[in-house]
Amino acid sequence: MLAIHFSEIILKGKNRRVFENKLIENLKIALKVKKITKKSGRLLCQIEEKKEIVERLKNFPGIDIFYFAEECDLDLERVKRRVIKFLEKEEFEKFKVETHRANKEFPKTSVEINKIIGEAISKELNKKVDLKNPDLVVRIDVLEDEILISKKVYKGIGGLPVSTGGRVVCLLSGGIDSPVAAWAMMKRGCKVIFVHFFNSTFATLHSLKKVERIVKKLSEVQLNSKLYLVPFENIQREIIKNIPAKYRTIIYRRSMLRIASLIAEKEKAKALVTGDSLGQVASQTLENLYCIYSASKFPALSPLIGFNKKEIIDLAKKIGTYEISILPYPDCCSLLVSKHPETKGDPEKIISLEKKIENLEALEDKAFKLAKVKEFSLS
Repeated sequence: MLAIHFSEIILKGKNRRVFENKLIENLKIALKVKKITKKSGRLLCQIEEKKEIVERLKNFPGIDIFYFAEECDLDLERVKRRVIKFLEKEEFEKFKVETHRANKEFPKTSVEINKIIGEAISKELNKKVDLKNPDLVVRIDVLEDEILISKKVYKGIGGLPVSTGGRVVCLLSGGIDSPVAAWAMMKRGCKVIFVHFFNSTFATLHSLKKVERIVKKLSEVQLNSKLYLVPFENIQREIIKNIPAKYRTIIYRRSMLRIASLIAEKEKAKALVTGDSLGQVASQTLENLYCIYSASKFPALSPLIGFNKKEIIDLAKKIGTYEISILPYPDCCSLLVSKHPETKGDPEKIISLEKKIENLEALEDKAFKLAKVKEFSLS
């Protein structure tokens, strides 16, 4: 029996059922099961414990903890025998028992159950109780009509079920940061639509596969995803022709946000998402972010804004995108820019420079219309 505990869903008051039902719906797809029951504040379903299931649930939005358990009826003598059999092949010296008594009418208290089960383990398996530093924790869940016995509890990421927080469009560069930003928004319940800008002069079909792999990996979290691949070479050519090198990255990114805004309108999204971290590179100074974000019709959300690079890398490794992100790939924003780019962009100056590109709006509209859309679902 797989038992799953909610995260902050329990705080949702009258709307709680909506969030619970969405989590159940998402889990049925992720676990490929037809039935998940709700009992005593837990979600329960019959499924075999497998490594891939554990890894998927560890990063699945809406889950606080989960564990695989043996089922037993409401008879402590039988529970004792089941626990001994459950643990006899385990390697451990010190243990403790934790009882969670959802069924308050059960005749024994949690402390009494801990003592009964603990004494049985000590006697039958010759192990020592250690409440502070146990090698193994035996968890006992007393429900209305059964008792669950487990020996390992996995921690989830918490958050809210995907698709309970609205839709957003994430600018996916192919680097380390933007996939983590997308995952962070999924964790807050958002459905993420991806947009990637590429220059076909440099980006091959092989290199674009890297971006697709990232989206496919993140689809393990939100179950299915849509990726817009936007050709950017014609816009870059005009920017390079008309704009001094020190300002090009700012104007590249402003153009990308305008195109992403068109995609957001089409997808009925409510915000754009970037992988920006304040001060990490020249384009991410506060002045430059102000210049860049002002080009968007939608709020620009940057969930990594206060994170340092090591923190972002650690998260990328946790969610499984790091090894894909570090593969070589030509980045549009680094094409023909200055060794000493502008770090304190002035909005009036930037807008004035953009006016030198007479057909910029038409080029952006064309790039939006030429975008190829790919869809991915959980494999």
